[in-house]
Amino acid sequence: MKEIFISSKDNTKRIVVTDNGNILEKYEENEKSKRLEGKIYLGKVQNVLQGMQAAFIDIGETRNTFIHLKDILPKVDIIKNENNLNQEKNIKKLVKVGDKILIQVKRDATNMKGAKVSTHINLPSRYFVLMPNTDIKTISQKIENDEEKNRLMEIINEILPEGFGIIVRTSALNKEKEELKNDLNETINKWKEIEKIANDKETTYPRVVYEGQSFIETLLMDLIDKDMTRIVVDNKKCYKEVEKIIKNLNEDITIELKENEDIFDIYDINDQLEKIKQRKIWLKCGGFITIDKTEALTAIDVNSGKYIGNKNLEQTVFKVNSEASVEIAKQLRLRDIGGIIIIDYIDMTDEEHKKQIIKVLEENLKYDRSKTQIVGFSKLNLLEMTRKHMKGGE
Repeated sequence: MKEIFISSKDNTKRIVVTDNGNILEKYEENEKSKRLEGKIYLGKVQNVLQGMQAAFIDIGETRNTFIHLKDILPKVDIIKNENNLNQEKNIKKLVKVGDKILIQVKRDATNMKGAKVSTHINLPSRYFVLMPNTDIKTISQKIENDEEKNRLMEIINEILPEGFGIIVRTSALNKEKEELKNDLNETINKWKEIEKIANDKETTYPRVVYEGQSFIETLLMDLIDKDMTRIVVDNKKCYKEVEKIIKNLNEDITIELKENEDIFDIYDINDQLEKIKQRKIWLKCGGFITIDKTEALTAIDVNSGKYIGNKNLEQTVFKVNSEASVEIAKQLRLRDIGGIIIIDYIDMTDEEHKKQIIKVLEENLKYDRSKTQIVGFSKLNLLEMTRKHMKGGE
């Protein structure tokens, strides 16, 4: 039974997703800080850096944004020539100072870096992610049934016009053709409005042409088909926002307003939130993991702790590493850890055990809504993987 709790106080929204009372995900959003991720702008090229194969784009905000060559070239060119982009293409032949350029913010600015943008536009809807100006069609890897994949691809080939690519989301699972078609047409109409503004010679720039979705809207759209039973909020303004989103999604979900109450205290969430801040997490077997974040990556160390096992050393190590893999997948989602992740497992000499550990990690990462990729063990016996933030950069 999944539930969402939203506390809005002192210009800060705290959002918690639970399953049977246990926290699965948590997010915090300062309502005073402007979130750009997902917005589409008609920008102006300010500077082109040939040595970096990149450019700075003025979007009318306080800081210029950054775009790399691969985010300007068509996706098909990138797939075909990814290893030779810098040698074969010159960014100065594609853009010049003063040019008008339609871009989408892919990652918000941080204290160290400006926002990252791309000409590869993605328009998310309930069942799809629409990608204009490409012909790439793909179905979420989380849909594993081959028969359902084939059914969805047949529908897409029927209803998707030329000039568009698409990603079919897990929420499309078992949905009827007509419902999928209506959702797609609404999204295509949004794109046509954006295109109309961008191509109008009278349109001044830089300017925003599409505001995108609020974080709460994106979250509800992602979770609404995943056994969501109730949403609890403590603020009337937030209640009305959630009510409107649920109505637009045509869903019947219980929404409760508990003003002037600490909903995180009532539902035993505060204690869990405190534990999430801890560096060390104990495992049931007596081992533990530690999580340390740096600017470049997140390092996770696995330790045997109090566990001594009752068989040989290799089996003891495998037991701790297996439990650690389950907990690591849980903590990545819980803390919304993104970027490069290095896991220092207890050394294993058995190659089959290494394969099994990767399999355990993969199986548990399937519950994560974010995109993850396991690269594998390095020569130093460190497992390398990546994960995309659910909510921008940190």
